[in-house]
Formats: sequence, structure tokens, C-alpha cells
Amino acid sequence: MTIDGTAGEVPFTLLPPASGAGPAPVVVAWHLMDAPCTDAAFAAALPLAGVDAWRLYLGMPWTGRRAYPQGYELSRRDPMMGYADPVVRQAAEEFPGAWAELASRFPFADRPVGIVGGSLGGAVALSVAASGTVPVAAVAVVNAAIRATSVVSLIESMTGEPYGWDDVSRAAAARLDFVARAAELPSATLVVSGADDYPSFRADAADLAAALPQGRLVTVPGLAHPLAERPGEQPAPQLPVAKEVDAAMTDWFATHLRRG
Repeated sequence: MTIDGTAGEVPFTLLPPASGAGPAPVVVAWHLMDAPCTDAAFAAALPLAGVDAWRLYLGMPWTGRRAYPQGYELSRRDPMMGYADPVVRQAAEEFPGAWAELASRFPFADRPVGIVGGSLGGAVALSVAASGTVPVAAVAVVNAAIRATSVVSLIESMTGEPYGWDDVSRAAAARLDFVARAAELPSATLVVSGADDYPSFRADAADLAAALPQGRLVTVPGLAHPLAERPGEQPAPQLPVAKEVDAAMTDWFATHLRRG
């Protein structure tokens, strides 16, 4: 059974544990801005069915039911202050309210919490994990935006336009440098990296895993940046590479996310 709706203004897709809809841990996930780029599509790509937990997929700003047609142009015009910073900040700031509402409706309020994120959703996941908003037992990210400077450099390479850094944008990038902030993260963090992902993202993934006492890096052969066929707005059959990511995260949470 799939449950979908909104909590506040945040769209969500919720999958109950295989053991039933009773009290259980919860895994909270934020999707990519690339495919799969909605909560429902991410739930299909990474269902984590082997994890005996509620799996809560939250919609990112500017996507799906909150699509923002101007977002693509903003990301090219100002990739730091017009894209990475506002999207991650909004998603992280709206999480506590959405969490409070959902925790009052479903039996996971006092259970261990796992955190998942992909690409820019990975930056949200790491932001929430570092914030202490909820007690996080374990984190798993895939092809994550671990350093905002890498996001900016990637868009620079696409547009051919150098980015004009200033003090404000540098401070925002520092907030979204999770290698530098590794001490704020749970030590039990799994970093999944596609062997064919962007080189800067792969390098950041290795750096983050090395910076964490219990960090682990898993490289998935054949995985580029997306986890689903583009455009990735609708649920679709799980790709073989996404199945490998799913298996790695399932094993991780089986070890690090226990029933309370």
C-alpha cells in the first residue's frame, strides 16, 4: 500500500513496513533534481523494500506538484544563490513542520530515523542530519551534492560562463560543504557513488567517506548521475543500477537502523 499526500505544503509518498503498518523505524528520503525528480518516482527507483521501516519520500522544492518553470533558468544564471542555496535551504527549513505533522499521523515519532538523499536531495539529507532536528541513526546518499562548489562548477561547464563569487555566495557554499562539516554528521554514513557520475561528485564522495569514522564508500559500476530514465517525473520500473543502490542502502540500514 502506498500513501501519498501533503504535509503542510510538502508532497510526500509513504511506504509502510513489510511487517505491517505498526510502530517501526522510519527512513526519510529526498530525491534528485535529475531523474527521478519527484517523491513518487524516487520511491519507485529506491523502494528499500528490504528495510523493515516506514519509508517517507518528501518532494523537493521546484519539482513535481511544486514545479517552478523558471528554476532551470535561475540555476544557469546563478547556480549558487539562485539554485543550490534556496532549494536546499527551503527543503531543510520545511522539514520540521512536515515531520511534526506526519509523526502525529503515523507511528514513527519516537523510532530511530534513517536519512537518504540523491544529488541535490543528498545535500538536503546531509543538512537535516547535521541540524539535529531529529535523532539520526544512519545516513545513506547517492551521487550527492556534497560540496556546493562542485554543483556550481558543473553548471559553469555547461554554460561556459564563470561564476562571480562574492562573500555571500562563498558563505552559502561553506554551509553546503559537507566534507568540511563532516564532524557534524552521523559517523554511520554510506556514500554511494556512480562510477560514471560527474568526476567532481565522485571525488567529493570519496572525500566525505574518508572524513567520517564509520563512513563507507560504495561505487556502482555503470551508474551515471540519474537513477531512472529521464525525465523521471513518474514512477517507473527500477533500473538495474538503481537496484544495486537499493541493495547497498538496504544492507546499510539493516545494520545501522534498528527497531526501538
